[in-house]
Amino acid sequence: MLCFSSYLSMASFRRISAVFLLLCLLICLPHGVSSLGINYGQLGDNLLPPQQVVNLLTANNITKTRIYDTNPQILTAFANSNIELIVTVENEVLGELTNSEAGLQWVSSHIKPYFPATKITGIAVGNEIDATDLLPSLVPAMSSIQGALSQLGLDSHIKVSSPFSYSVIKESYPPSAGSFKSEVSSVMSQLLQFLSSTKAPFWINAYPYFAYKGNSKEIPLDYVLFSNAGSSAGVTDPTSNLHYDNMLYAQVDAVTYAISKLGFDGIEVRVAETGWPSKGDAGELGASLENAAIYNGNLLKRQLANEGTPLKPKLDVYIFALFNENKKPGPTSERNFGLFQPDGTSAYNLGFSATNSTNASSPSSLPEIDMTYSSSAKAATMGSLVYIFLGVLTFQFYMMI
Repeated sequence: MLCFSSYLSMASFRRISAVFLLLCLLICLPHGVSSLGINYGQLGDNLLPPQQVVNLLTANNITKTRIYDTNPQILTAFANSNIELIVTVENEVLGELTNSEAGLQWVSSHIKPYFPATKITGIAVGNEIDATDLLPSLVPAMSSIQGALSQLGLDSHIKVSSPFSYSVIKESYPPSAGSFKSEVSSVMSQLLQFLSSTKAPFWINAYPYFAYKGNSKEIPLDYVLFSNAGSSAGVTDPTSNLHYDNMLYAQVDAVTYAISKLGFDGIEVRVAETGWPSKGDAGELGASLENAAIYNGNLLKRQLANEGTPLKPKLDVYIFALFNENKKPGPTSERNFGLFQPDGTSAYNLGFSATNSTNASSPSSLPEIDMTYSSSAKAATMGSLVYIFLGVLTFQFYMMI
């Protein structure tokens, strides 16, 4: 009887442990997405200090971000946070970094003092350097920085690239017709050769919002808001026969085709910026809280599903932006792309539908995802559950031996 009782006790314990393990897996699955990041702009006079930004990102399980400079306060605040960080060489200094000595000096002063405590994974050389007088300096500056990283033993950890605006694309419809503008094609060939040799990605800033605002009569709102999932609505490329239910994926694949037309295959295309404004001027069609919540919510849903484009199985995306920035110039929309207000509270309820809906429903009908600054308690809860789980496993191991 004693052995049988012990066996029942052990069997019961194992069943309880199995149930507990399942619950832990369901609860403790990472809420962050490895292919999703966010752009952290600083053009505001009322933003949270960098350390509180780290807390905000951590509380919301955002593990990748990009800044538009190499702000020492931010680099210091991000130390030991385990948040991957892409930094930027500002356009104003690009022309000064075209020789190896200048590149080494820049990396030695802006990167080396902070790495590896601060998890710098990329350097964006310039931002949206298109057909400007800086374009000829782009690849030489990238090469000098790459050489400096190699000299300092950092090249295996940090990738060098440059994000482009979508204006470098001449043809984008259908995606298989994708091609670069002639005025950038020669520099683009040099850049693609650099990216191919260093195995770095090609970054593009893609905003379906701007396409819709400029041509709303021909572009359906559902198509730009990712609201056609599970339906036959959208565009089928007559050459590739690939079907696109949203514009962002079509834009990204058009870039991939454009790269291929210049003789380069295997270079990964990533989205450096995309987003939707929650407010705009009277003439800024589509800029609203409702559309911003639907666009970013549906994008988040697809990233959680690790969805790629019809052409490629994986897509890395950085949402623009972390905050509404009150010092950004231009129309009202430019100051209202943020997921958060400057104080860290949500700009709107960001949610995603659990079902494939073809209806561009309002944010109130979407399950909310808690994106508020006060949600830091979630991180502590997750940590406690992990410790309990490890304790159960340890106890179970001793019971079995």
